[in-house]
Amino acid sequence: MTDTASPVLLDVADGIATVTLNRPERSNAFDLPMAQQIAHVVDRLREDDVRVVVVRGAGKRFCAGGDVMSFLGSDDPQARLHELAELAESGLRGLGELPKPVVVGVHGAVAGAGLSFVLNSDIAVASRGTKFVAGYPGIGLTPDAGVSWLLPRVVGQQRALRHLLGNEPLSGDDALTWGLVSEVVETDEDVVTRTDAIAARLAALSPSALAAAKRMVKGSWSTTREENAVEEADTIAHQLGTPEAQAAVAGFARG
Repeated sequence: MTDTASPVLLDVADGIATVTLNRPERSNAFDLPMAQQIAHVVDRLREDDVRVVVVRGAGKRFCAGGDVMSFLGSDDPQARLHELAELAESGLRGLGELPKPVVVGVHGAVAGAGLSFVLNSDIAVASRGTKFVAGYPGIGLTPDAGVSWLLPRVVGQQRALRHLLGNEPLSGDDALTWGLVSEVVETDEDVVTRTDAIAARLAALSPSALAAAKRMVKGSWSTTREENAVEEADTIAHQLGTPEAQAAVAGFARG
């Protein structure tokens, strides 16, 4: 377990890594130490004993984006914000590029760069009362942490522009309709229960098969249909030769 005073907590048990954003007094908003800790935690998540990653936020809100006071209070706010934006994007991109499933559970509020956790996840669960808001236009700033690149790819350009320019909050149900989250549950407590259940199911499956499926889906944006077809055939044939697949297929054949 990470030091409980850390801005990001990490616990690994039974192949499941639970990452908890731990600045509840600041609505888990990013400051420089938190961005640095996320990068450190992502490095740990690459290790073989982690099969599935779950990300949640402590307190009443999942993540309020960047901590405005943390850079306004510095000697050079623009330089500090530039550094924070680069570090946050790098760490969250690393989270999304992990060769293992990433499950994010959100509640309360998801604003600004906090949206990048959802966009970099593979499965996202939200409580119905969660509010998703861009936040940037309200303080005269622009998207960061990969949001301007990822959001249109997830929800489409028109919806992305509506969200990022209009600054109107989305409900959990709106986010589900847009395809921003995978499912909606009733309460914040249900988010914990549901993400734990999803992680347990994924942890019981073949890590190499999940990693390959994730790689092919995310890589399909930059390949042709023909190139993808070749990779699919190569990958499924290779996967059949792994001990994990052979055991699973033998069990299926036995009924």
